[in-house]
Amino acid sequence: MKNDTILVLGDPDGPTLALMDGLRDNTDIVCGNSVESFAAAAPSATVILNWSGSLPLFRAVFLMCPRLRWVHSRSVGLERSLFPELVESPVTLTNAIGVFSASLGEFALAAILYFAKDFRRMIRNQMAGVWEQFDVLPVSGHTVGIVGYGDIGRAVAARVRPLGVSILALKRHAPPPGHREDLVDEFYTPDRCLEMLARCDYIVVATPLTDETRNMIAEAEFSVMKPTAVVINVGRGPIINENAMIRALSTKRIKGAALDVFDEEPLPFGHVFYKLENVLLSPHCADHMPDWLENAMRLFLEQFARYRAGVPLVNVVKKKLGY
Repeated sequence: MKNDTILVLGDPDGPTLALMDGLRDNTDIVCGNSVESFAAAAPSATVILNWSGSLPLFRAVFLMCPRLRWVHSRSVGLERSLFPELVESPVTLTNAIGVFSASLGEFALAAILYFAKDFRRMIRNQMAGVWEQFDVLPVSGHTVGIVGYGDIGRAVAARVRPLGVSILALKRHAPPPGHREDLVDEFYTPDRCLEMLARCDYIVVATPLTDETRNMIAEAEFSVMKPTAVVINVGRGPIINENAMIRALSTKRIKGAALDVFDEEPLPFGHVFYKLENVLLSPHCADHMPDWLENAMRLFLEQFARYRAGVPLVNVVKKKLGY
């Protein structure tokens, strides 16, 4: 007997959705990109998979589903998943924590090496046919600060630690005194953010976007950074005040930035980030491994098996906190 109906917000022809075919013997699955697609199935729906739906579509479909018990987001970020009705409801929300962390950690490592070894200069000289020797910087002995020490932050730390760096980590709730952490030399709480940033040579932003973290890195934060500091953002664009960052980069207040996320995506044509020599720009694809969509779907299928078995789900979001 089919006792669950899953609504999938996304392109019905998406190839990854075929991985759900094994559920169809005992589960109704309805895919679509519009409210109308779900009109008939919504009253009986118990699960929503927000694969690629917009926030307005997700909210509209959510409000059509009186029997809903669980929602899963393909994304780690929750800007397309949180709205007041969901937050106040008893419906469980889970996300894709862990699916993309390794690749984002590798991007942070690559960005550190990119600036330390001045790969831009090497490429520019190569393309110009110029043989010009110059000094490069060691990474060993420098300090990496991680703003937001969750799953992505730990993945960053695990990959940069072997370079011989010191690691500082900012966390909403720092471990108690005496806590030992193999990857982190010292923890900071948000009220000590300026103190931590002033010590860092590389600053990796990996915190989720919430009301508390929006514009977390702004004028005051850039003003205490070393002029040799590099900012790497793999969290969300609005965590860093974009205008403050542009000023810091344009005036060489800091050395550079490696950015995978932005206030507006796609980044508009002609945006200053395209032109700044001290910016490494990734079009929000640092986590797009060849199998990233497949891995995201497999996580959902594992979660659905837990749901059907009555086993507690993983990656449950604290909806009122936003992560």
